[in-house]
Amino acid sequence: MSLQEKLTELATELDVPGAVAGIVLGDETEVAVHGVTNVDHPLPVDEGTLFQFGSTGKTVTATALMVLAEQGRIDLDEPVRSYVPELRLTDQDVAEKVTVLQLLNHTAGWMGDIIHDTGDGDDCLEKYVAYMAALAQVTPLGDSVSYNNASLSLAGHVLARVHGTTYEQAVRELVLDPLGLEHTFGFPKDIMTMRFASGHHRGDDGKVGVARPWALPRSGTPAGGWTATVGDQLLWARFHLGGYGEEVLSPKGRARMQEPTAHMPGSALGDAVGISWLLSELDGALLVGHGGTTIGQHSDFLLVPERGFGFVCMTNSGPNGGELHGKLRAWALENVLGLSSEEPELADLTDAQLAEFEGRYVTSAAVVDLTAQQGRLIAKITITDTSLISEGQSPEQPNVPLAIVVGDGDKYVIPEGDAKGMKGYFSRDADGRVDGVNFSGRHMAREMAPKS
Repeated sequence: MSLQEKLTELATELDVPGAVAGIVLGDETEVAVHGVTNVDHPLPVDEGTLFQFGSTGKTVTATALMVLAEQGRIDLDEPVRSYVPELRLTDQDVAEKVTVLQLLNHTAGWMGDIIHDTGDGDDCLEKYVAYMAALAQVTPLGDSVSYNNASLSLAGHVLARVHGTTYEQAVRELVLDPLGLEHTFGFPKDIMTMRFASGHHRGDDGKVGVARPWALPRSGTPAGGWTATVGDQLLWARFHLGGYGEEVLSPKGRARMQEPTAHMPGSALGDAVGISWLLSELDGALLVGHGGTTIGQHSDFLLVPERGFGFVCMTNSGPNGGELHGKLRAWALENVLGLSSEEPELADLTDAQLAEFEGRYVTSAAVVDLTAQQGRLIAKITITDTSLISEGQSPEQPNVPLAIVVGDGDKYVIPEGDAKGMKGYFSRDADGRVDGVNFSGRHMAREMAPKS
């Protein structure tokens, strides 16, 4: 079966309006397309269709900073205040000590899922960084990995400040133009004159409809506001596989980005973070990747550097786009490289044994209520930051089952549904009580009853 046949099969099965996918293997590339850009005003998806690729854009921000590092203009191990001296946070000790690298490997520890619209002006990141003074510190600096969009917006401001331009211009001058990425854009005004995909969600009537708004605020661009064709994403894969672009970033620099800088075994994000890249292992092979999610759109991006393999997939479906990516990625890894994963063994526990995990877990963006039911922990998810969901979408998300994994009673996996295979783990305090959960790569603190 070809990539095109598999993409068509999965997109039809999962009711995904539009999708593109591509594979790089050495010097060869294969591309597949499916469906329409917008169910209300449909145009056929083709290789020139622009999709939002969300948080894969964090690797663009990180790469631009690595270029500056190789030019000797920035040191990733230096405190952020060396470049943004006005940085203020609720914890001033953290504001003084946090390094540029800690922005890129999600170990800064403050509230991370903060979408804050500071306007479309060139001062949007400066205003966003000023807003960060109100963000609470959730975990100690450098203590653990918790996915952090706010950190990447700050990293984008560092990039702009050091380069002496806007963030978007810095990325274009340092990375996009030198690599020939002519179909990667950050501004809606550029994208809206071209064929682009609109995001979709599923309404209360069960029908798939267009999700609005289309774009994230400009202050979120360093964390995930870029849009591109599948061809440009495949060029991005070739670049980070070492296929070209050594004049932009050396092989040593690219390899450094793919080396662990913080570990997170059992997380949905993988086993470690490099410099922005999320790292894991499959059948002894290193996987280097970073997907993304925006309003009604999903992206997937994966490299297997030792095999010269890259995989890209972008969909305009919030409901089932992530499931399509997971299935298509697994198919590609197995059929092209012969790499496959084993299903984890699930613990057979009673509800009484699961009771210690029950409770409410919170972040700045969501609340998860866990209850034990028939040997599973059922997660009821409520989005509290409505800027993260499309207009008209309910903040109440579908319930998700969690199953404890045999061998480590604090690790879990989602055994079924759209997020099947997603991993996570619980944390404990000094007295051994469960005090948090790593859910979707984020640390969520448990609302604790007073100790008796």
